[in-house]
Amino acid sequence: MPLYEIDGDRLRRHDAAHFAALGIYERSNLQRLLRDDIGVLSPDLLVIAEEFGNWEDSRRRIDLLAVDKTGHLVVIELKRTDDGGHMELQALRYAAMVSALSFDEVVAAYEAHLTKVRPDEDLDARTDLLAWLDLGDSDEAPIISSDVRILLVSADFGRELTTAVLWLNRFDGMDVRCVRLIPYRIDGRILLDIQQVIPLPEAADYQIRVGRKVVEQERRGTDNRDWTRYHVVVDGEVLPDENKRRAVRLMIEKLVERGVPAASIGGVLSPGRFRPLAGEHHTEEEVQAALAEQYPGVEVSRWFTEHALVQDGRTWLVRRIWGRNTEPTLTTLRDTFPEAKVGFRRATPASAGGQP
Repeated sequence: MPLYEIDGDRLRRHDAAHFAALGIYERSNLQRLLRDDIGVLSPDLLVIAEEFGNWEDSRRRIDLLAVDKTGHLVVIELKRTDDGGHMELQALRYAAMVSALSFDEVVAAYEAHLTKVRPDEDLDARTDLLAWLDLGDSDEAPIISSDVRILLVSADFGRELTTAVLWLNRFDGMDVRCVRLIPYRIDGRILLDIQQVIPLPEAADYQIRVGRKVVEQERRGTDNRDWTRYHVVVDGEVLPDENKRRAVRLMIEKLVERGVPAASIGGVLSPGRFRPLAGEHHTEEEVQAALAEQYPGVEVSRWFTEHALVQDGRTWLVRRIWGRNTEPTLTTLRDTFPEAKVGFRRATPASAGGQP
């Protein structure tokens, strides 16, 4: 890809060079330069390791491992080739390997990295990371997301690689980006054009939303089921999203925890949805046996027998299947017992954890 310089009244063309011809290598040059100035790839990255490979039975190493401001690890793979080779497959393996890292393990990796690249500075890896994540120090370690971002950096990318990346980005939780490095030699200087090409920065959010919509439409087209998920909200605290059946069960459990009698909830919901058993039954086996005995012909598998609520000499069970009654039921429970301060809201596609 040529670069044009305005030279008086004409355009002066400069053809792209090749890293190999310039004597620029992946590890000793590109990796070091990007490690020390990672902001040229993305301003929200902090490099925590170089040549990272803290796993058993593997000689593979991640070129650069970073963490972003939201607590996502970022695998950065570098190539100086014109097609990127098969770096996306390699990066996927690495992403899987680091997806289970805890915050303490990330701190240990960052501490080792600082010792190597800044040995003369007295730095506290944990404090630096907490500051980067805009968190205060506490006894409870922050959670590092299991969704790992991938950043592929190369002189160019082949059609097979770009097709794979575009396909991967259709899935929730996937964030794979391609950044192209194009070197130029101009008047004895080496210049580097750095561009994110997938997804285009100005269209990244749009492409993610479209990808999620396509997946959702395809999923609905195959079975026509409603995959809406809900957050239960307890006194302002938004709990992780749940599918419909678990959201109703969770809301009932939270109401009981906050002092609403199970019998009062039973007065609002029909016995076909929230059913009492005589006696207190504490194990799942006891609950299933009592359910079958007291309600002959009932399908035991359709009830949350592993989440029975025991109160005042009775055992209460929540039905598993709610269908279109989910949101009306959640609304009724919220409005009937406002003093408990237990509510709900729909999960957005960006926050939803996935289908049941």
